[in-house]
Amino acid sequence: MTRERATKKQQELLQFISDFISEHNYAPSYREIMTLLNYKSVSTVAVHVDGLITKGYLVKKDKSARSIRLASEGPETDENTHLAWIRTEILKRETAEADEKELDTLRKALEFLGG
Repeated sequence: MTRERATKKQQELLQFISDFISEHNYAPSYREIMTLLNYKSVSTVAVHVDGLITKGYLVKKDKSARSIRLASEGPETDENTHLAWIRTEILKRETAEADEKELDTLRKALEFLGG
């Protein structure tokens, strides 16, 4: 079975989501998509995302803000999501020279979870 071809706008959005996930290890929010792709409203983002879901390019785990992912990625586990979040928080805090106690706690959590 072949997929229905994505429109030019949908292809642009799909590429953006793919690049964002590769860079951040989590999906962009609709508001981030709206801002970074210069859409006029969040509902415009929703229309395009829904279209890509219908065509089989994206899947949405639930109604949470960052639950969209590429259909080709396979299932995302809660554990992978949490590990990615912890890694991102560690990087942010290392760059910002945050409180060492917070950083140490995050590193211990990552180690405990096997990440």
